[in-house]
Amino acid sequence: MQEEDIFVNLKKRAKQLKIDIPAVFIALRKKETPTIAKIVAGITIIYALSPIDLIPDFIPVLGYLDDVIILPGLIALTVRLIPPDMFAECRIDAEGLWADGKPKKWYLTLPIVAIWLLVIYLIIKTIWF
Repeated sequence: MQEEDIFVNLKKRAKQLKIDIPAVFIALRKKETPTIAKIVAGITIIYALSPIDLIPDFIPVLGYLDDVIILPGLIALTVRLIPPDMFAECRIDAEGLWADGKPKKWYLTLPIVAIWLLVIYLIIKTIWF
């Protein structure tokens, strides 16, 4: 019974993260967002996109455990550093960006696609040249 509660709680938190990540992005574009929140969000983005982890991913279980713990922790810290009333508005705006778990506007995915294309280009360039 207790394991089911933990699973439900984790599922609820994962669903909330799906809304919080775009809400953080929206909050970062606002002038009222504290500088420290912007710095922590920048660190979070750099860590998420960086191929270097605290514990390498090839180490079984532990390699992915740091991503499962550190990234949500950094996102939670960023959320706590943003004033609650302002972040509540950003959450409402973020909910309007998604439909069935996908962005409503396809061009919102372009930065991610551009980053992956750059990474692939750099890997190919490194291997062949």
